[in-house]
Amino acid sequence: MAYDYQTLKVRNERGVAWVTIDNPPINLFDLALMRDMDAFGREAEGDDSVRVIVFQSANPEFFIAHADIELIQRMPTTPPPRPERPTFFQAMCDRFRTMPKASIAKIEGCARGGGSEFSLSLDMRFAALGRAVLSQPEVAIGIIPGGSGTQRLPRLLGRSRALEIVLGCEDFDAATAERYGYVNRALPPDEIGPFVERLANRIASFPAEAIALAKAAVVAADDVSTTAGLIEEAHNFNLSLATEGAQTRMHRAMELGAQTRDVELTLGALFERM
Repeated sequence: MAYDYQTLKVRNERGVAWVTIDNPPINLFDLALMRDMDAFGREAEGDDSVRVIVFQSANPEFFIAHADIELIQRMPTTPPPRPERPTFFQAMCDRFRTMPKASIAKIEGCARGGGSEFSLSLDMRFAALGRAVLSQPEVAIGIIPGGSGTQRLPRLLGRSRALEIVLGCEDFDAATAERYGYVNRALPPDEIGPFVERLANRIASFPAEAIALAKAAVVAADDVSTTAGLIEEAHNFNLSLATEGAQTRMHRAMELGAQTRDVELTLGALFERM
């Protein structure tokens, strides 16, 4: 397949699709990246030459910063009827959870909000010590995680730790994320690349049918109520977006420099100024 995108660079080698996210300046999850990620997911799902997908970043400071606040601000402020199916963004992420390929995030920078949710949708996450940062900061601007975070975090970490992340809106370093179960492992920066490469190539060397069936069995273990949960999340996100607090705080965040490099690197400090 061609795999020709504006914000993603894809290299298929030995059954591993190496996907480099490249959307300067901060790998914002904007409409261009969302469209490319959705298109890539659909193509890769049907590509028999791919057994493993590894996501990495061209930017050492950002894996994916978060979803575009300006895009969220353009959404309707009158809550629509309760959805009957997951949203576009939720479905885009969930495709990587359910497709018959192993999916891995190699996180060496910031993965907040939608970037965190995207990584949570993948099968495995590995984070670089001293460099990776993960968080769900949505409540700090008056909304809630709307890209699957409220559903994936409790399944991975348990209710209490999930609420600490969602309600606290603080950054988690790689070591703490590993201890909580937010990521599989935290590795030194000079070890994460070789480790992920060895693991991806090892999995890709196994029969495609066995990979697909093993993953399907694991997905079945936690999929009983995922769709219902995603719909609940989407409904509550729409309700939160309609509040005056959300509109005011998103506007204030943008005024204070959200979605600029310097502010994004220490995003927690911005929330304390709002």
